[in-house]
Amino acid sequence: MAVPSQTQTVGDRLLLSPREPLLAGGAAEAFESQLRQLVRSGHKHLVVDLAGVSAIDSAGIRALVRGHTSAQRAGGSLRLAAAKPAVTKVLEASHLASVFESYESVEAARFAALPWKKIWVGVGGVALCAGMVYAGLKWPAELAGITNVVESFPPRQTDSMPLAVHPSRAFIELAKLIIAVLVGLLISAIHQPSPKERQSGRAMEQAQTLLCVSGAMMMIIIGNSLVRAFGIAGAASIIRFRTPVDDPKDVTILFLLMSLGMSIGLGSLAVAGLGTAFLSVTLLALDQVARQSERVMAVEIVASGREFPTPHVEGVFARNQIAFEPREITQSDDVTIKYHTWLSPQVALEDLSAQLMSGGTAGVAAVSWESPKRK
Repeated sequence: MAVPSQTQTVGDRLLLSPREPLLAGGAAEAFESQLRQLVRSGHKHLVVDLAGVSAIDSAGIRALVRGHTSAQRAGGSLRLAAAKPAVTKVLEASHLASVFESYESVEAARFAALPWKKIWVGVGGVALCAGMVYAGLKWPAELAGITNVVESFPPRQTDSMPLAVHPSRAFIELAKLIIAVLVGLLISAIHQPSPKERQSGRAMEQAQTLLCVSGAMMMIIIGNSLVRAFGIAGAASIIRFRTPVDDPKDVTILFLLMSLGMSIGLGSLAVAGLGTAFLSVTLLALDQVARQSERVMAVEIVASGREFPTPHVEGVFARNQIAFEPREITQSDDVTIKYHTWLSPQVALEDLSAQLMSGGTAGVAAVSWESPKRK
C-alpha cells in the first residue's frame, strides 16, 4: 500500500516529501491523486522534495506532469528539488526535464520561487523612466543639441542669430539612440507579440526595439529642417512591409514605440520617460485582463496505432504551459482521446499541432482543434 507523501508548509508554498519510489502499481497513482487533491483544496504553489525517491518510471513522471499542469491551471506552479541522479536521468530520457524547474535543494527552490525576472524588469523600468524624466528636466537645451551662446549677443540681435550647435552633440545623439534601445527592450519584455510562429515572434520583438530606434534616428536626422523631413518621408514611401501582423494590439504597440522614439530623438526625454511609464503600466494591466480570459479549446488527438502516446502528448502540453483534462477516449483500430485545454491566447495552435505530430515519429496520426460546445 502506497504511503502518502509528507507535507509541510514553507512560506506560501506546500512542500511534499514522498519517501518511496514513484512507480506504477500504487505509489505513482497515489501521488498523482494526492497532488490533484491538494490543488483542488487551494494549494497552488507546490515544491516536491525528491530526496527520498530512489526511482521513478513513466507513471511517476505522468503524476508530476499532471500535477504541474493542474497547478498552472490554478495559477500556481510545481517545482522539483533534490532529485537523485537516477530520477534526473529518467526525466532527461523522457525529454521532460526542461518542463520542470528543478533545484539542488528545497531552500534553493523556495528562494527561486520569487519572480526575479519580473522584479529586475520592474526595477530597470522604473530606473530608466526616472532617469529619462530627470535628464529631460535637468538638461533640456543640451538634449536639444543647442547651447545658450545667444545670450552673449545684444537683445536686438538674438532673434536673427542662429542657435549654436552643442560641442558634444554627437555623443548626445548617441546617448539618445542607446536610450531608445533600452525603451524598446523594456516594452518588448513587457509585451510579448502573438504571431502564428515562434520565429515570427522573435522577429516581432526585435522589430519593436528597432522601430523605437528608427523613430529616434529620424528625428535626429531631421532636426528642424523641413527639407530633410520631406526627404525621409519620400524614402519611407518606397518601403513595403510584407510581414503580416496578426494582432491589432501589436500594430498599435509599433506606432507607440515609433512615437516614443521620435520623442527621444527630439530630446524630449521627460515626455518620453512619462510616456514609457504610462505605456508599461497599461500593458501590464491589459495582460492581466488577458490572463484572466484564457482561451478554452477542445483537441482531438488520434494515435497512429492501438497504443496512445500519453507521455509525449502530455509532455507537449506541459512544455507549452497548457492545462488539460482528458474528457473522452475512443478505441477501435486506433485510439482517440479528446482533451479539454486551457491555454494562453498567444499560443499558436499550428505550432502545437506540429509539436504533437512531431513529423509522424511520435505515434500521433491526426490533431484537430475546436472550441468546446456550450451546454
